[in-house]
Amino acid sequence: MADELKNGTADEQDAIDLHFEAMELKVGPSHPATHGTVRIQLKLDGERVMWSEVEVGYLHRGFEKECESGLYYQAFPYTDRLNYVSPMINNVGYALAVEKLFGVEVPPRCQYLRTIASEVSRMSDHFTCLGACALELGAFTAFLYGVEARELVWDIHDEMCGARVTCNYVRIGGISADVGPEFKAFVKEKLAQIAKLRKDFEDLLLSNPIFLERMENTGMLAKEQLIALGVTGPLLRAAGVPYDVRRAQPYLVYDKLDWDVPIGDRGDNMDRFLIRINELSQSTRIIEQCVDQLPDGPVDINDPHVRLAGKGRVYNKMEELIAQFKLVTEGPKPPVGEVYQAVEGGNGELGFYVVSDGSGSPYKLRARSPSFSNTAALSPMIQGQMLADVIPTFDMINMIGGECDR
Repeated sequence: MADELKNGTADEQDAIDLHFEAMELKVGPSHPATHGTVRIQLKLDGERVMWSEVEVGYLHRGFEKECESGLYYQAFPYTDRLNYVSPMINNVGYALAVEKLFGVEVPPRCQYLRTIASEVSRMSDHFTCLGACALELGAFTAFLYGVEARELVWDIHDEMCGARVTCNYVRIGGISADVGPEFKAFVKEKLAQIAKLRKDFEDLLLSNPIFLERMENTGMLAKEQLIALGVTGPLLRAAGVPYDVRRAQPYLVYDKLDWDVPIGDRGDNMDRFLIRINELSQSTRIIEQCVDQLPDGPVDINDPHVRLAGKGRVYNKMEELIAQFKLVTEGPKPPVGEVYQAVEGGNGELGFYVVSDGSGSPYKLRARSPSFSNTAALSPMIQGQMLADVIPTFDMINMIGGECDR
């Protein structure tokens, strides 16, 4: 073979089918980019990906069965730990599903506060995704800007519910606490600081030729394939499909607000990055409108079969005390039926399917995880790509182990 290569013409050398042995490489679960939650098996021809398989399940904790073994209201702390980067969206999605079972609707003030909470969580999710991507591509300074912005986002979390990460903010029929009169000014100040950091973060990365080369024209997948795989969220919108649950199936007060659905055209990692950047701006618009339009009134429904009575009534009336005791020990009991409620999570359509048998616990509960469907698209995205493209593609999918594995 060596003599043939040495003595043959250039065309003859090109025609020779050289034998090679594919190299197998396992990325994760013990890898800085996979965070112990996923393993990506690769077969490489040099540095080009010939074949891949993604293994999930490393963070499976039995979320759905845990919910079925407890009362309806006991599931909220578990929902925090699905997508632990945007916990309030999980709270809201589950609460809306259970409230649909009961046939109740929370007061307008509560709807506005839930919308604010959801968009604050979305900003936390996007800053985490974008900052981690920057870090894993070597842009450490940009990562610090993203983390600082996320800290300011968590300040709003803290102001609303007293917690920064696992918030447990929403209740069936309401929320854990109302906000004070200083809330509007506090939020506007934080949003102004976040906007400046977002601009600095964006400028740092979009002026970096190395970052641009790593992101542009990598990880592309046609929108038809994405739809077939059940992909939603920023990944689908980056490919030019304007599907957003907030617009397609409006809930809370999204249909009363002025905001846009950003979409891309190429569907590469750069488009996915820009979609999340633009969604940060849209979330800011939504939050500003909500605090400006925030109505007065209660934040909980007045229904003793669903919500606990106020402390004053419980302390002074025996009937109220008995009702509270039964509600806490047996849980609220919705009528027999089944519902599905979807919300727009940080990574796509997050849905809860709940079946009631009339008792205080869900008969069946299933969560539609956007991370699970989106991660299924990783293998076709990296097929034929370079090894160096695997990490930015995985980063832009933003696979959250707790949500994917449930």
